[in-house]
Amino acid sequence: MGNHSAYCFGKTIELGFEEVVPKVRAALQGQGFGILTEIDVQGKFREKLGVDFRPYLILGACNPQMAHRALSCEIDLGVMLPCNIVVYVNDVGHTAVMAMDPAGAMSVVANPALQVIAGEVRGLLVQALQSL
Repeated sequence: MGNHSAYCFGKTIELGFEEVVPKVRAALQGQGFGILTEIDVQGKFREKLGVDFRPYLILGACNPQMAHRALSCEIDLGVMLPCNIVVYVNDVGHTAVMAMDPAGAMSVVANPALQVIAGEVRGLLVQALQSL
């Protein structure tokens, strides 16, 4: 992945925001993820603050099988779910797609079984983003 940090990874795509969003949805679905939540940050900032902001969408993605496995070994983990994927227009006008790194996020939980699951989820997210 071209863009990464300790808590996320992703890529920049030289397509418009409106073109990329459905591609992201399809890529996630192809790896078994559904979208549980969707937040139009640009719209909310306009509505609640009266300010303009770049197009910015937060998708709360969940792979039900992986979520079941994770919650079965760490019941309080729901506070860290779902996996957020953001799609936004960057400073040069391209579209960035960034995914939460579940392995990084779950590193704070002292449960080796969860680390295995988080690594598997990370792999699925990497595959989804690579397909864009």
